[in-house]
Amino acid sequence: MTQDIRQIPIFPLHTVLYPGGALALRIFEPRYLSMVSDCLKNDTGFGICLISEGNETDAHVEHYEYGTFGNISYWQQLPEGLLGVTVRGQQRFKIISKHLDANRLCIAEVEMLPNEHSEMLPKRFQPLAGMAEEMLTQIGHPYTTLPKFYDDASWVGYRLAELLPIALVQKQYFLQLTDPIERLERLNAMILEMEHS
Repeated sequence: MTQDIRQIPIFPLHTVLYPGGALALRIFEPRYLSMVSDCLKNDTGFGICLISEGNETDAHVEHYEYGTFGNISYWQQLPEGLLGVTVRGQQRFKIISKHLDANRLCIAEVEMLPNEHSEMLPKRFQPLAGMAEEMLTQIGHPYTTLPKFYDDASWVGYRLAELLPIALVQKQYFLQLTDPIERLERLNAMILEMEHS
C-alpha cells in the first residue's frame, strides 16, 4: 500500500479532534485567519494537534506528532475581526517533519493514516452508544448536523473520547489507539471508575 504523504498547515490547540467529530473555533490571529482563507479558497483543510507545551499564540509551541486533518464545513464573520469556523474531523495523520513559514504558521509533511474499518458495535457496549446519544442530544451545535453511527464501534468510541470529561493526554491516547474495540474496553473501564469514585 502506498503512503499518502501531504504538506498541510497545523493548528495547535488545547483540544483533540477525532475523525467524524466537529469542532467550533473562534479565530483571531492573523496567521490562522490567513490559513483559513487559503483553505476556503482552495477547498483544502488543515491539521489539528494537541499542544503538549506552551500556548496557542506561541510561535514555537510544542505539540503531539499525531493529529487529525479537518475540513471547514461552515464559517461566519464575527464581530471585532473574529472568524467563527466549524471543522469536521476527516482522518488521522502522523507528522514526519515541520517548519514555520514566513507568517509563523507551522507547515508539516505528514503521513495520512487510513481510517479504521467500520466494525459493528458489540452488544456489550450498547449502553455506551446510549450514553453517546444522550450527550450529543444535550450538546447541540456543532454536532446537530453530524451524521450519526451508533452501531459503529469506532464512531461511538471516538464520540465518547471526545465528550467525556477526561484529561487531554487521555484524549490523545484514544486518538493514537488503533483498535476500536480496545478503545471501547478502556473507555468503559474509565466510565465505571468515574461512576464509583
